[in-house]
Amino acid sequence: MGSLSGRTAVAGIGATEFSKESGRSELQLAAEAVFAALDDAGLQPSDVDGMVTYTQDTNQEIAVAREVGIGDLSFFSRVEYGGGAACGTVLHAAMAVATGAAHTVVCYRAFNERSGRRFGQPDARLGGQPSSQGMEMSWHVPYGLMTPAAWVAMFAQRYMHQYGVTSEDFGRVAVAMRRHASTNPAAWFYGRPITLEEHQSSRWIVEPLHLLDCCQESDGAVALVVTSAERARDLRRPAAIITAAAQGAGAGQMMMTSYYRDDMAGLPEMGVVGRQLWEKSGLTPADIQTAILYDHFTPFVLAQLEELGFCDRGEAKHFIQDGGIEIDGHLPVNPHGGQLGEAYIHGMNGIAEAVRQIRGSAVNQVPKVRNVLVTAGTGVPTSGLVLSGG
Repeated sequence: MGSLSGRTAVAGIGATEFSKESGRSELQLAAEAVFAALDDAGLQPSDVDGMVTYTQDTNQEIAVAREVGIGDLSFFSRVEYGGGAACGTVLHAAMAVATGAAHTVVCYRAFNERSGRRFGQPDARLGGQPSSQGMEMSWHVPYGLMTPAAWVAMFAQRYMHQYGVTSEDFGRVAVAMRRHASTNPAAWFYGRPITLEEHQSSRWIVEPLHLLDCCQESDGAVALVVTSAERARDLRRPAAIITAAAQGAGAGQMMMTSYYRDDMAGLPEMGVVGRQLWEKSGLTPADIQTAILYDHFTPFVLAQLEELGFCDRGEAKHFIQDGGIEIDGHLPVNPHGGQLGEAYIHGMNGIAEAVRQIRGSAVNQVPKVRNVLVTAGTGVPTSGLVLSGG
């Protein structure tokens, strides 16, 4: 990755609208987002020779290629672990471009995650599959621990106990994300900020998580175009240089149920990613003007701030006080509103926001952005990026 730094860039971004019922197939959503990303970059479908998506995406690369009019493909890959794949797709694309395996790679994620398969719903099949994950889940699912909210609630209880964190601290994350979404016309919660009191009075999902601690379920798609930094500088939009990209899994990792490690009040996989990002980029947390942190559940935003070195362990509750992560705070987090406020597109909409911040074209633009940190799903093997101005 050291030799990869600065050699590739995100040259185009595209998305559908974000809704609760798209009214069209996931394949159509994917195609629309890819068309939009290519148009944003000023490229043609015939320019694309690589594609990367998530293992959970239902759209075959060759199907998307046919629908969009992309011809021969010389590279295609998929990244595992749900939302943890988000930045990993860009890493795979960057490696393909840097090594010559492909010249222009499209990363995409498309789903009807509200009107179709809802990830937040219990799925008893998780504990019965004849697979390593099925065996792992069989320790939890038969006892009712079968939703992401329940898995994170177990972590959150321990985190609160260990560091004196309160539900109000989690609520401050939700308030910040909804504040940002309220001024973003693309966000589902545009024009609908919340107060801490509203967070506290929202119904319990799994204690200590309120409804407003949990991200949305959304329909939609996002696509990104990755090419060489040299080529990107000659295209339609300002280049977002890929300064660092990393994947990470922690020792003893399980799928959101890593309860058997010595310490279950941290996110070691994000520590693995963070250490690589700082080493490969030569940057430190002080060099980041805004962070796009994967906010599927509010407690994991606090833990990420600690794992990434923005504050010490147990100190995130102080870091976020008094609007610390709001648009005018010391580290604006998710100026687009994140997955709590804009939409849950498995983290890909966060990467698109990072590109807009680098370009200076974001709706809630942070001043003088040079470097943006982006993270992917936590509680699972994950990934991260540092994007920089070209």
